[in-house]
Amino acid sequence: MKAGAVFPSTRRVDVVELAEPKITSPNEVKLRMLEIGVCGTDREICNFDYGTPPGGSEFLVLGHESLAEVVETGAGVKRFRAGDLVVSMVRRPCSHADCVACRSGRQDFCYTGDFVERGIKECHGFMTQFVVDEETYLNPLPRELRDVGVLIEPLTIAEKALIQVNLVQQRLPWGCPASPGKSAHYCHRAVVLGAGPVGLLGAMVLVNSGFETFVYSRSAKPNPKAALAESFGAKYISSMQYSTEQLVEQVGQIDVVYEAVGASQMAIEVLQVLGPDGVFVFTGVPRHGDPVSVDTDLLMRNLVLKNQMVLGTVNAGPDAFDAAIRDLGVFYQRWPAAVRALITGRYSIEEFREPIFDRSGIKNVIVVNGNR
Repeated sequence: MKAGAVFPSTRRVDVVELAEPKITSPNEVKLRMLEIGVCGTDREICNFDYGTPPGGSEFLVLGHESLAEVVETGAGVKRFRAGDLVVSMVRRPCSHADCVACRSGRQDFCYTGDFVERGIKECHGFMTQFVVDEETYLNPLPRELRDVGVLIEPLTIAEKALIQVNLVQQRLPWGCPASPGKSAHYCHRAVVLGAGPVGLLGAMVLVNSGFETFVYSRSAKPNPKAALAESFGAKYISSMQYSTEQLVEQVGQIDVVYEAVGASQMAIEVLQVLGPDGVFVFTGVPRHGDPVSVDTDLLMRNLVLKNQMVLGTVNAGPDAFDAAIRDLGVFYQRWPAAVRALITGRYSIEEFREPIFDRSGIKNVIVVNGNR
């Protein structure tokens, strides 16, 4: 079977041939991979910034955003049967007995850093025709989400962020005052940095959760991403047209910032205008580049005197996958055209290099088995 792979030692990105995997233990499930999403992580791996093959392999099979169909189950599998649609979790636990997170099934909070990740770190990914995985790492997807199910994994990033924001904000009076007969929507304001797939999905989560939501991204209006954001109720502001100070004038007090752009200079500038009691969520991993100018005194004063919180979030656990599957169904009912518009290109596995090295579009997808 064919797979899209990267060879770090020889700096090569190519299609390889693999033997079709077989179930070898009772708790395993054989999957026919349908679609694989391409994201910035894949581009960075193919730029040889990081990415580690499994031990004994010279290449790493790519792909961590997946949609698959069950074709066979081991004797001990209880939750799945042939024909079910599933989305796989990415991160797998470390082997250290004293890692409380991994031993609790929350390897997304691994303490040791010795976890493995499908398609990223020491474990082959999903960009191939068949995969065998353990039942515990699979999440069932309703059949009505087949056309957009590949968006689940990137959506989990925003879902995990919102779960943490809600937990953090229990430290203070965070509830929205409600008047009889009136909606309590828009008592909180959120700014999303970046209009890529993670940013736009994050904006959908925030709009759906009742935040007045603003997407702050580089491209000037009009542009397709601005139109898409505004089609589901967010407001778009261009960083080319409005400085961070002017952003505050447009938005008002910023309660939550969801960073999804990986640009440290922009992120730090917006962090400096975060409102009292606000939470700033980092999801991007910037590449090493030129030094960034930071007013550390201002940041420290704001964090202390304004009761602010800064957190980072990466790779989701079971609760975020459950929330993503639930909410994608809601989004697809509320904004079907907007959800479909997030997927801007579909390619065969032989063409997988094209969307990896071409940054055009929003979310490009590799169709492994199925119709393009």
